[in-house]
Amino acid sequence: MTGNAADLVARHRPTLDAALAAIRTRTFFSHFPEQVKAYPPERSAAAKSWFDAALGGRFPLEQPGTDGEVGGERSPYGFELGITYPHADIDALLPAMAAGIPAWQDAGAEVRAAVCTEILTQLNELSFEVSYAAMHTTGQAFGMAFQAAGPHAQDRGLEAVAYGYSALSTHVSQAVWEKPQGSRPPVRLVKKWVAAPRGIALVVGCNTFPTWNGYPGLFASLVTGNPVLVKPHPSAILPLALTVRAARRVLAQAGFDPNLVALAAEDPHEHLARTLALRPEVRLIDFTGSNEFGDWLERNAVQAQVFTEKAGVNTIVVDSFEPDQYTAALDHLAFSLSLYTAQMCTSPQNLLVPRGGVPVGGELKSFEQFGADLAAAVEKLLGDDARAAAVLGAVVNPFIVERLALAQGVGKTVLASRPVRHPEFPEATVRTPLIAAVDAADGSVYEHEWFGPVSFLIATDDTAHSIELYRRTVSQHGALTSAVYSTDEAVIAAAEEATWQAGANLSINLTGPVYMNQSAGFSDYHGTGLNPAANATYTDHAFVASRFRFVQSRRPA
Repeated sequence: MTGNAADLVARHRPTLDAALAAIRTRTFFSHFPEQVKAYPPERSAAAKSWFDAALGGRFPLEQPGTDGEVGGERSPYGFELGITYPHADIDALLPAMAAGIPAWQDAGAEVRAAVCTEILTQLNELSFEVSYAAMHTTGQAFGMAFQAAGPHAQDRGLEAVAYGYSALSTHVSQAVWEKPQGSRPPVRLVKKWVAAPRGIALVVGCNTFPTWNGYPGLFASLVTGNPVLVKPHPSAILPLALTVRAARRVLAQAGFDPNLVALAAEDPHEHLARTLALRPEVRLIDFTGSNEFGDWLERNAVQAQVFTEKAGVNTIVVDSFEPDQYTAALDHLAFSLSLYTAQMCTSPQNLLVPRGGVPVGGELKSFEQFGADLAAAVEKLLGDDARAAAVLGAVVNPFIVERLALAQGVGKTVLASRPVRHPEFPEATVRTPLIAAVDAADGSVYEHEWFGPVSFLIATDDTAHSIELYRRTVSQHGALTSAVYSTDEAVIAAAEEATWQAGANLSINLTGPVYMNQSAGFSDYHGTGLNPAANATYTDHAFVASRFRFVQSRRPA
C-alpha cells in the first residue's frame, strides 16, 4: 500500500463505516449535502465562468490511444457547446486499461473503497461544474441539475462502494482448514481466497441523468476491482468527462494506473456502444435507456454480465381521499407530472381512476371532475413562466415535441400542453404536460412508455379493476415506480400485494415533499429487477456481487 493510499484509508474509514451502517439500517443518510447553500457561495460563480470558458474548446483529457477529437453537444437551452473530446482507438485503449488490473486487485477492498470515496469527494468539490454541465446537456433546471447530477449522484456512488465493500468482506481471505480423521492425524489445509474481478466494465451513459444513472455501475465495478470504460451519450458527454478526469487524477495520486477509468466519447453517428458491448474484453455492462437497445444488449452481449434499466409504465391507482388530503394530493401529483418535463424514468404516466368517480370524504368527485381538478393543479403550478421553467427545465430531444403532437389526437384532452418562454434562455424548448383521458379498453394507447410530459387518466370499472390492471400492465410492460391513494386499508393492502407480484416500488398517499419520482440513496431501492423495466436494482448486493468471483488456492498446512 502506498503512503497516499494508506492516508486515504485513514481519512475515509469513518465515511465508509457510516455508509455501511446506512445500507443496513435503511434510515436517512446523506454524506454529500444536497443544498446549494451548504457550499461556499463563490463556487457557483467560478463554475459558471469555467463553463463559459470551456465552450468551443478542447476538453483536456490525456489517455492512451487517442486518434482524434469528437463532439457535437447542443444545450437544450438553445446553443451549441462546441466542446471536443479525445476519441479513442479502442484497440489501443482496452489493453492499456487491462494493464492496471493486477495492482488494483492486489490493493484489496479497503484501499479500493477509500480511493473510490476520494474520487467521490473530489467530484463533490466539482458539484457546480458538473451541474452546469448537466444542465446544458440534459435540459434540467439548474437547481435540479445541482442535486441530481451532483450530491444525489455522489451519494448513489458511495452507496455502491459500500455494497461492494460489504460483498467483498463476507469472509476472511485466508484460513486453516482442519478435518478430523478419528484416530489418525487431522487433515490440515491452508486455504486462500482472492476476489477476482470480471474484467473491463462498460458504462453506457444516458442523455437525461448521466451521473445519477452512471455512478452506481461505475463505482460498483471499480470498487470490486474492475477497470471502467465510460461511454457517454453523444448529447451528454461533459458531465461524465468531468467524472472520468477526476477519477483518473485520484487514481494517479494514489499510486494506481489512471487508465483504470477511461472515456470513450463518440461521434453522434458512430454507434460505438454496440461495438464496445461485443468486445471480448468487456465483461460487465451497465446501461440506462431504451427498451430496444437494452433488449439487444441482453440478447447479444453474451460474454458480459449486463445490467439494464429501461422503460416502463409508471402507474398510480386513485381510489379515495380524505377531504383535507385532496388538494395537497393534487398539488403533489401536479408536481410529479411536471418535474423535468417528465423526462425521468420514474415519472408517472398512467393514472387509474374508477369511471364512477373518486370519494373525497362524503363527496363523490366524478371521473371528469377529478381530471379537471388535476388539470387545474398543474395550471396553478405552471401558471407563471419563470416558475414553470424552474420546474420543467427544457425538452432534451425533439422527438418529445413530436410525441406531444401525436398525443393531442389520443382520447379526450383533459389538459393541453403549451409552450413556455424561458426568461433566461429564449431559444429553449419548454413544454407543459399533456393529460388525456382514455378508457381501460384502450390498452394499445397506455401499455407502452410515452417518454416525456404525456400522461393518461384511465377510466376503470372500479378500484379492484384498477389494481388488477396495475398488476398486469407492470408485470408485462414494466415500471420503476407506482403509487396508490386510498383511505381504505384493504385497498392499500391489495395494492401492496399487487406490487409484490409486479415488482414496482410503491408510494402510498404521498402529499409532502417526497415525490414518487424521487429515490433516496441508502434507503430507497431504484428498480427491482422483477419486471421488464429493469433487470437490476440501485443498489443491493446482487448489483455488486456478479462483478467479481471468489477464487481459491489450497495447500497442506
